[in-house]
Amino acid sequence: MSIRCPNAKRARMKVSLILATKDRSQETDRFIRSLADQDYGDFELIVVDQNEDDRLQGILAESQIRSRITYLKSEPGLSHARNVGIASATGDIVGFPDDDCWYPDGLLARLVSEFESHPWVAGLTGRSEDGQGRASGGSFSRFRYRVDIGNVWNKGISYTIFLRSLVCAAVGPFDEELGVGARTRFSSGEETDYLIRAVKLGFNIQYLADLVVFHPNPILYNRNHRRKAFRYGAGMGRVLSKHRYNLFFSLYSIFRPFAGAVLSLLMLRPRKAAYHLAIAGGRASGLWPLAGTGGLEREASLHLSSGRQACVAALPGKRHGTAIRTRQEEQL
Repeated sequence: MSIRCPNAKRARMKVSLILATKDRSQETDRFIRSLADQDYGDFELIVVDQNEDDRLQGILAESQIRSRITYLKSEPGLSHARNVGIASATGDIVGFPDDDCWYPDGLLARLVSEFESHPWVAGLTGRSEDGQGRASGGSFSRFRYRVDIGNVWNKGISYTIFLRSLVCAAVGPFDEELGVGARTRFSSGEETDYLIRAVKLGFNIQYLADLVVFHPNPILYNRNHRRKAFRYGAGMGRVLSKHRYNLFFSLYSIFRPFAGAVLSLLMLRPRKAAYHLAIAGGRASGLWPLAGTGGLEREASLHLSSGRQACVAALPGKRHGTAIRTRQEEQL
């Protein structure tokens, strides 16, 4: 079933952008400046501030678009903050920018044109790039697709998702057990869960390969990033479990990063191998929650660290404990 959207004929559609932010100032300022450079002016920016201080006040007060900004405070939790923002949104189209992303020139005009030209489309998703033409935030297709339950995993990331407001009204709030800052170990998957719920309701959501949002892509393969990878993997596993994906699909989601770890080891890149193993372990813990206790996460981290040291020690000409340097810009 495909649902036709009744408000598609409106002459000027208003865009509501919900920016949940925490611990970032310069990045938030960059995003706001990218909005000021847009050639489409019928939008509102809803800033949901999760900081304990007032670091954003000066940035917002000096912004060229300050008259279009609604400022709200929220407790920590990305999904919770977005729910706070959705409750205040008044636009026909709703987007969920990250506080460290930024928009290319003409993005909002392109969005509105797509929605006005295609009244049967309830939502759009796009690709993420780092501003230099390189993929960021994952691997995305170069072709246009209708988003479905099977391909939703690589057909959009939160800051490239734009939905008609009627979709948000029908789907309801983000799952606050998912996402960065949630009171669980599931630090991702909230936007995928949201898209899956929309698709299950029959909404037509299109992935546009040439709809691009910029976002940095720092992959350091250090301990902090491995821990983050584990929690993000757990979020994906939780969404797979929540929506009862079949066993083959679920196991493949674990096998793929595991295979990446093996390949990285063959290429003598143990830190990258440990990163992939953290993703695989996180996904397994999210799929089978009883196996995903905090103790398991600490144990997995210990094994990954030990495994990396052992791999380095086995390399020709390397002494035990010697680290291999990796470039920050290396991609998965």
